[in-house]
Parts: sequence; structure tokens; C-alpha cells
Amino acid sequence: SFGSRCSRSYIRVITWFGAGMLGRMQAQWFEPEWIGDDPTDSPLFRDLNPVQREAVAATEGPVVVVAGAGSGKTRVLTYRIAHLIRDLKVPPASVMAITFTNKAANEMKERVARLVGGAVKQMWVSSFHSACVRILRRDAARFGYRSGFSIYDEADSVRLITQCVKDLDLDTKRFPPRNLKAAISNAKNELIDYESFANTDSGFYHEQVADVYRLYQQRLLEASAMDFDDLLMVTVELFGAFPDVLEHYQNRFRYVMVDEYQDTNKAQYMLVKMLTDGHRNICVVGDSDQSIYRWRGADVRNILDFEQDYPDARVIVLEQNYRSTSNILDAANALIANNPRRQSKHLWSDQGPGDRIVRFEGEDEHDEAGFIVDQVEHLIDEGHNPSDIAVFYRTNAQSRVIEDVFVRRGLAYTVIGSVRFYERREIKDVIAYLRSVVNPDDQVAL
Repeated sequence: SFGSRCSRSYIRVITWFGAGMLGRMQAQWFEPEWIGDDPTDSPLFRDLNPVQREAVAATEGPVVVVAGAGSGKTRVLTYRIAHLIRDLKVPPASVMAITFTNKAANEMKERVARLVGGAVKQMWVSSFHSACVRILRRDAARFGYRSGFSIYDEADSVRLITQCVKDLDLDTKRFPPRNLKAAISNAKNELIDYESFANTDSGFYHEQVADVYRLYQQRLLEASAMDFDDLLMVTVELFGAFPDVLEHYQNRFRYVMVDEYQDTNKAQYMLVKMLTDGHRNICVVGDSDQSIYRWRGADVRNILDFEQDYPDARVIVLEQNYRSTSNILDAANALIANNPRRQSKHLWSDQGPGDRIVRFEGEDEHDEAGFIVDQVEHLIDEGHNPSDIAVFYRTNAQSRVIEDVFVRRGLAYTVIGSVRFYERREIKDVIAYLRSVVNPDDQVAL
């Protein structure tokens, strides 16, 4: 699968390597006999278009890949990793690839494994939070946490904040715990601790929120627990307070790649910057046009200002879309062109014009739902399988009227997205017992 010039002995080396000879084989695996003076002669580059090849080959120094929707950014990242390891002989343990969800990280890991085999086990291919957990399990004791500290999800955090509100004799109606959690989360994403938070504003309400934040952090430390935002903030604080820890990870990870960079917040930005300050081999992939997570702390300026942070940065723009037809891309380009601050690009496709886009504006939600179901019935009459049809809506409240019309028309449907497995009460109860065993200080679990 690595090209026609692979020999039988080459494949045996890969198999032996994957069977556990990681350390001893590292210097001699992936024989370079099929690579000439130019690394881009590698078979890896045959599967890429010219701009993708440029992005994969740009391995040294700061690089920003502006990747439009459907332009093959995951392929660029995975092939870039494979190029570093297979062609340039970079030790796999020196490579870190960060993305935003565990699902995306697992997908990337699988795709990298198909290119480099067992070497992927030595790399860190993970989400920001998973990477921080690995770092903190090793060194969080320097801040007084157990190595087996608990990690609180949203429900755990709200429960603990509710206790703090009651202990401070505050009214939970005037100070809703979920609102307080959002305020504290926003502060942590901006790397503002509770002492600094108290000085960011004044007034009775802000002072009470600051008190809750202070008590909440105190209770977390007493329970040897962190919430998701702490995983990022405490890691940044760890790097800042203990230069030897930072130096250890700077020396280990010589090549750092970040996916969906437009969705990073300040804490994530600082993590990446601190890790790469020495070697500056940082490659970020993202698209300012796809930045939609400001509400959870994402700062699109991180990608827009990348060239200010790194004046010598190489900018590569992926504009060929492999997912959509020209009509869809033309509409998208026309809409996003109204954004006054963005990285210039124009998506295009060679898949032809495709179907024209239909826009319908209903008089109310019932008219809208009726139109949707009419279209579904029309597609089914044309012979389409109902399981190939999806209806997307922005908020859960919008589904009710659509479901009502489906029921009246006698059309079977399935609603996707309910309570997540680990958020079910019985599952959280079981996990709480296990957390109490691992961390007896965890009062919320108890």
C-alpha cells in the first residue's frame, strides 16, 4: 500500500516494527531507497494535489494552512505526520498533533496508523484536554493535587457551585449556578484566576460571583479535582511556574500540529505558544470562515493574527473543495465575502454545478414544518430511502412542531441526540463510586 517500489523485505520491516521493536528499530525502519534528493519524491506525495503537497512538505518553522471546508485538511495533517516520520526520519515521539474532540483525534490516529504503522503509538495524537491530562497526571502534585485527581464534568461543576452558593447564603434564583459556571468558565478560558477576577470589575453582583469563584476553586483543590477548564489553565500555570517541566515537553515535542486553530481560546493559544517557543516548528490548520464557537471562548484572532505572532510564517491556502458542487460553493463564497475581517480565499470544485439551492421562507414554524415534510414525501415518492434523509435544526425546541407534522402524515422518524451516555444518572452513579475509590477527597463524587 506504500507504493509499487516497496519490496517484500520493506513490508517485513514494517510488521516487525509494529510487533514491538519500537526502540531498536527506530533508526533503521522505512528504508529510504525509494527517495531521491527531493523528499517530495516520496510515494506519499502522489495522493496530494499541488497545494496539499506544499503544505505537507513545509515542515520547518511556523506554518499556517488556511483550509477551506472540504479541502482535505485532515489528509494534509496525516500525510504531514507520515512525511516527517517516513521520509525525514523524525522520531515518532517528537511529534504532537492536537485536535478538538476525542472522536477527531481517534480518527486522525487511525489514518496516521495506516501510513506509519505502529509508530503512531509513540506519538501524542489527542485533544487539548487529553494532552493536558497526561501532563498533569505526571506533575500536578507540584500544585498539591493527587496524581489520580478527579475530573469534573459540567454536571459535577454545577453541583459543586450550587453547594458554594448555598454556603455563601446566596439566592440560587438571583445567582443561578449554571450562569455562575459560565462566568467562571469564561474567566478560566482567558487565564483569569479568582484573585484577578475580583479586580476585573466592581459592583455587588460581580463581587458575589468572585466569592463563588474563590470558594469553588478552594473546594476543587480540597477534593483534588479539576473541571475541564482547569485542565487547560492549570497546565499553563504549571509551565509558567516550573521551567523544568516546560523544558521537558519543549524538548520532547519538536513538531507540533494543531487542527481547527480558529476555535482555540486564550488558554489553548498559550499552551501551543509555550510548547513551541524554542524550536518554532508549529503548524496550525484552520479557517476563520468556520469560526462559530465564540460563545465557548474561541478567539478567531488566534488564526487571523498568526502572521503577527510569527512574521516569518509560511501561509498556504487550500481552496479546492472535494465535498460540494459549484452552486453550493458559489453561495457560500458570496455570503462569507460580507465578513470584513477574514483570510482571503475562494473555494472551488471540479464536480460541476450540481442542483440549484432552494430557499424557503415560511410564515411561521408550522408553515416551515409543512414544507419540510412535503419535501421529504416528494423524495420518498422518487424512490429515495428515508434513512438517507436528514432534517437539521438549530435548537431542540424547534423539533417539536416538525415531529408533530411527521406524526400526522404517518412518516416514521428518529430523533438523534439525547442525553449522552456518561451523563445518564445511573452511569454517573457508578462512576462516582469508582472516583471515590481512586480519590477519597472527592466530596462531590461521594
